[in-house]
Order: sequence, then structure tokens, then C-alpha cells
Amino acid sequence: MAKDLFAFHGEQLTQKNAPLADRLRPQTLDDFVGQDHILAEGRLLRRSIVADKLGNLLLYGPPGVGKTTLARIIAANTLSNFSILNAALAGIKDLRSEIVAAKDRLNKYGMRTILFIDEVHRFNTAQQDALLPWVENGTLTLIGATTENPYFEVNKALVSRSRIFRLHSLDKTSLHQLLARAINDKERGYGLKLINLAQEAANHLVDVSNGDARVLLNALELAVESTIPNREGSINIDLKIAEDSIQKRAVLYDKQGDAHFDTISAFIKSLRGSDPDAALFWLARMLEAGENPRFIFRRMLIAAGEDIGLADPNAIVIVESCAAAFDRIGLPEGIFPLAQATLYLATTEKSNSVMGIFKAVQKVRDSQKQNVPSHLRDSNRDKEAFGDGIGYRYPHSFSKNWISQQYLPDGLINEIFWEPSHHGWEGKRRSLVNERRSEQIASMVEVEQQNPLTITAGVVDKDVEKWLFRQVEKDGERLKNLMIKLWSGISWKKNYRVLVFSPNSLLWSLKPLKEAFEGGVIVSSPEDDHFSLLAELEVLAPMERPTLIGSTLDSFKKLDDNLKFEVIGGRIPWKALAEKKFVELWPIITAKCTINTELSLILSNPCSGPIYSLKESLELQRINDNIDFSLLNNLIICEDKWLRNQDQKKKFFRQLENLGWQISIEEWTEHIYIKIDSAIIKRWLDDGSQYREIILKDKTKETLKYLKNLFQRIDGKTIKQKLLHTKLIAKITH
Repeated sequence: MAKDLFAFHGEQLTQKNAPLADRLRPQTLDDFVGQDHILAEGRLLRRSIVADKLGNLLLYGPPGVGKTTLARIIAANTLSNFSILNAALAGIKDLRSEIVAAKDRLNKYGMRTILFIDEVHRFNTAQQDALLPWVENGTLTLIGATTENPYFEVNKALVSRSRIFRLHSLDKTSLHQLLARAINDKERGYGLKLINLAQEAANHLVDVSNGDARVLLNALELAVESTIPNREGSINIDLKIAEDSIQKRAVLYDKQGDAHFDTISAFIKSLRGSDPDAALFWLARMLEAGENPRFIFRRMLIAAGEDIGLADPNAIVIVESCAAAFDRIGLPEGIFPLAQATLYLATTEKSNSVMGIFKAVQKVRDSQKQNVPSHLRDSNRDKEAFGDGIGYRYPHSFSKNWISQQYLPDGLINEIFWEPSHHGWEGKRRSLVNERRSEQIASMVEVEQQNPLTITAGVVDKDVEKWLFRQVEKDGERLKNLMIKLWSGISWKKNYRVLVFSPNSLLWSLKPLKEAFEGGVIVSSPEDDHFSLLAELEVLAPMERPTLIGSTLDSFKKLDDNLKFEVIGGRIPWKALAEKKFVELWPIITAKCTINTELSLILSNPCSGPIYSLKESLELQRINDNIDFSLLNNLIICEDKWLRNQDQKKKFFRQLENLGWQISIEEWTEHIYIKIDSAIIKRWLDDGSQYREIILKDKTKETLKYLKNLFQRIDGKTIKQKLLHTKLIAKITH
């Protein structure tokens, strides 16, 4: 009995001498302050506590928000045995002892055990693993409290078997409520003393405690206990006493915890969002908490590359210089280069275009074909044996030190990884980059317009598209010269309205887009080609893009009645002249022209077809065995009749003259070279080929098979094709 009496007296004395924060711990859920998101009436956790039906819980939140208090309330409301361990003090032996005791209670008395482990994240992996079997079979119900993110610091198996409740820092209303309770509570607080807490002092304590109830109550306790009552016995706590009691803001910052990562995240996001004031605030918070400045500089270097990038290439230089300066001078003066780097990053232009590296990395992982093109390979080793390096064009040998040629592997030839923004340094270079890309992307389809060997009425498969691009890449300078030729002689004004005929390609609209940037450019193309054109438009800024319309009568009739063109030009496919709808367009187009409207068109007419090239190649290689030259000659006659039909061209010229156009003609010829392979043979002779439908329409399967075998005999050889270019220059006279 004496022992119990002494124990009771000891407990009473301990309670009396306990800190104010401990004495004021709520005893019931109704007394609990804050955390309404999980403890308000009807919330799951509250219902579970009241019903004594708790499962495994992990209570996660910053210090001083009520995790341990909540566990004690649960202990008071459960019929289960409630045991407590502090992971910072307990070891595996203590844990085993609790498990053995829990098994005995369950087996002998049928009593469940709730084990509360404070700071559960401090248990190592072996200790957490030791809990698993007993938590899983129901011997123990676990309640863990932690200030660290349980998804990172607690065993994944324990996390998966527990419900996680996150507690937040207390808001100002809750903290003021706790202050009032501490001052007025006669049993556990200072209700028996006369305390006058000035409003500005209360506000300061609440503000500086930063959502931590323990910090708040400890500061109040220090203020009360260290202040001498006046003659009337009143303890007056003003702002000065409050400031002395709490000293400074209690910065919530654990270098290994969420506060560390959340604060640096807020800092980086403030830099990214160009808010210098917020960036300085979070910088100050990190410095006040003792963060290593080298860590801050390291993160700013990352931000200079990730968030500023090529909008301001100087940013990374500034940060590196400030970091070097800090290493020389240290703190406290080192705060100046820290602030300087912070403010520079927060206020400079932003771009994350360097993220394109991740697209390239993903493509490297996903793509099977990554061979280096032969002309890019090192020519010092295998030039003679394998032709490595042959065909490479040295950019410095060309104007502006640039020439269009293939640099990506064949299978990735249309990929775009870097997308420059409109800002800063890279914004000034965006136009040039896009212009060069547009030339390369658009040139892929140029063979379609000039080359009967590649005509098709079907959908072009990806392999053929790559083949086309490779062919034109090797002759990109020639196409660029054609584009220059097309627009030469036009008297440009920046407010001109321009109509461009550009089937399949935006290549021919680049010059008008650059020169008539205030007037506007309309591109007319068959609607079937709009999908590929829209893909090309993506490389241009929205304000720089032309308007895309169809090539039908209805498309032109829908244009604004007041719209008048000062310039019309483009590349006309040679086969379009035979189409009735093309002829019917010109009266409508002419009506939308002003006096002195300038017209410039280029028509490219092939002078030979596949069979002619086949026969020529066979003869050059002296392949005469089993060749039916009679069949080949008859097919060549059909090709000539199809290709050399000049009547349609003459009819078109007469039509323009009758509509009031004064025209002049310039013609020249050139040769292009095409390498034969399986893709192009398939394109000529398989179903869907327009060439097959026109020239080989009545031929039997045996004849088609025979022709395919002949073409396969020249597989890998280069054939030559002659083109006749016609440039039509005209001006409206009335």
C-alpha cells in the first residue's frame, strides 16, 4: 500500500512539475485543437476512435501538431491494452518484449494490444521488419508517429498495411485558442494567476511559433515564469517580453526531412516563376535554418540549365561565378553573391528547351536503327573498303557555313528534339533554326512534285517517306536554289497579302512569311495534304504561321470579299495542269488581285520515266540476256506520250492572258539522280501506284513480275532523270 501511495504521490509531483505544453495535452477528442480535416465530426479517424475500431495507423506531420496527444486520446478510448515505445530509445529487445506480452494477452485473456511507436522512422530496417508478422496476423495494432514522410522513411510493407493520416501545422485560430486555454485553465494552466497578455504579444507568439503548439506554449511559459508580478499581482506580458521569450522564429527545417525538400522546392519554383521577392524569402529561410550554401548554389546551377537554359546562356556563368566568389569570402559576406545569383535567375528570361535531351534519350532507348549514316562516319579507317565518309559536305565550304544534309540516323530522320522558345538568346535564333528545319522537312515531299518515278495515289508508308527524304537531302542545295529562283524579281513590301500554291510542302512559303510578315500569307493545298502541312506548321510560332486553305473552288469562294492579293506564287505539280478544277480556279483568283499583282510560278516537267531509265541502265551495264526490249520500247512510248504532253501547259498560258495577265516564260533543264532500291521499286509497281494505273494499266501479272525482276537487277544503281523547269512570270494589267 505504501508503495502505491508513494507511486501516486510521485505521479502527482511529476504532473505538477511537467512543462505547460505537457500539462495542457487534451484528454478527449472534444478538447483536441486543429486537424479538422481528419478529426471533425463524421470523419473516418474520429469515428474509428470513438468506436474503438482502429486499424494500423501512421500519423505523419511536423512537430507540435498533436501526434502523440492523439495517440494518448486513443489510449483513453480503447479497451485494448495500450503500450508505448519511443523508437529513439527502444531497441530490438524492447520490441520483442512487447510482442511476447501482446501474444500472452491475446492467448490468455483475448485482449488486443495497440502499440504506439513514437518517431517510428528511427527504427532501422531490421526492427521494422520484426513488426511485420505480428501486425499482419493481428497480434498487434500499430500506431506510428513520424515527422518524416512515411513513403520514404518507413518500410513499404508496413506502409501498405497501414492507413496514413497527415497532420498539418496549426493555423493561427487554433494557436490563439491554445493561448486562451493556457491562460484561463485553473487546473493545468495559469487560471489561478492574473495574466495580461497584450494583443500584439499574442500575435507575435502565434506568428513566430510557425504552427507548432509546443513552441507556442513553451514561449508563453517562459514569459509567465520569468516576469515579476506588479504590485497588484498582475503579470503583464508585452511585445518586448514576448520577443525575448521566443527569441526568433522557430524555423521548421530538417535537412533530411520534408521541410528541407519543400523549402528548396519553393525556392526553385519561385526562381522558375520569376518572383524575386519569394526567391529571396525562401533563400533567407534556408540560410536561417543553417542550410549549406553550397547545396543552394548546386540547385541554382541546375535551375540555370533546366529553367533558364538557352534563353540566357549567361545565367549558368553568373551562378558559377557567384559560387566561386562565395568559396573565397564565406559567410556572412557571402550572402551577397548568394542573393545576386538568386535575383539574376529570378529576373532573367526562362526556357526549358534543353529538356529536349530527354526526348533524345527516350528515342535512343526505343529505337532499333541507330547506325551512323555512311557520309558521317570516320573516313580515316574504312574509306576505301566501305566508302565511309564519302558524300559528306563540309558546311564551311558553303554560304553562311551551312548546307542541308542528313545528320540523324536513317530511321530518325524526321525527329525534332530541341524546340527553342521565343525568349532571350534562343528566341533570336528560333527563326533561323525553324527556317532550316522547314527546308529539310518540306524538301522530303518535293520529289513528289517533280518526279514521276515516285508518283503514288496511295498512302506513303514510313519507309518510303524516309527514302524520299534521304534522296532530297542529298540534293537540298538544288531545291533551295529553285526556291530562290521562284521568288527572285518580286518587289516585296511587309504589308503585302500573298497567296502561295504549295502542295505537300511549306518550303515555298518561307520567303513570303519572312518578307510579308505584316500582310499575311495564305497557303493553298489539297486537303489530303493538310495533315502533313499542319505537322510542318508546328515548328513555327502561332503568329508566324500562314493560313491554310484547300485548293477547291469553295475554299477560294469562302475568302473575304475584300481580300486582295499583291503577290501570287508557288510550285505547281506538272500533272495539276490537266485537272479541270485547277483551270476553273483562275478566274476567281484573278478577281482577288489588285492592279500590278505579281505572279511567279514554277512548273517542273519530267522528260523521262522509269522504263526509260531502266533500259538506259541495262544498256550501260551491258545486261542484254533475256531482255524483251520490244516491251520496254513500247512502254517508253507510253511514258513519252504521258510526260511530253505540252498542250495543257499552253492552254494554261492562254487562259492567263485572256484573264488580263501579261506573261513571260523562262525554261531550263537539269538532271537529278535517284538510287534504286526495294522501296522505290515497290512504289512504282505495287497496287496504289499512279504510275502503274496509267502506264501499266492493262499489263498482266506476269509482265509486272518480269518488270520487277528487271528493276531488281539494277538494285543499288543510280539512275539519271532529266527535268524541264518552266518559270512563269506575270503581272495583272487590268
